[in-house]
Amino acid sequence: MLIRKNQDLNPIQTEVFNVLVGFEEETKQEQKKRASRRALEARRAIERHREELELSRDIDDEAWFDDND
Repeated sequence: MLIRKNQDLNPIQTEVFNVLVGFEEETKQEQKKRASRRALEARRAIERHREELELSRDIDDEAWFDDND
């Protein structure tokens, strides 16, 4: 639906246009939110993985069973 700048819209056309534009904007915002959420979850997963690796390096499993009192 192409609308010329000099074309007057009746109230129904204006309302339909506003609804469509609003829907598109809402859809874009939801997509951005989902992308941000996915990126945050990925960052957290990477951080968790790195922490686990660091902890596994720091903790020697065999050292827990040694009696060095």
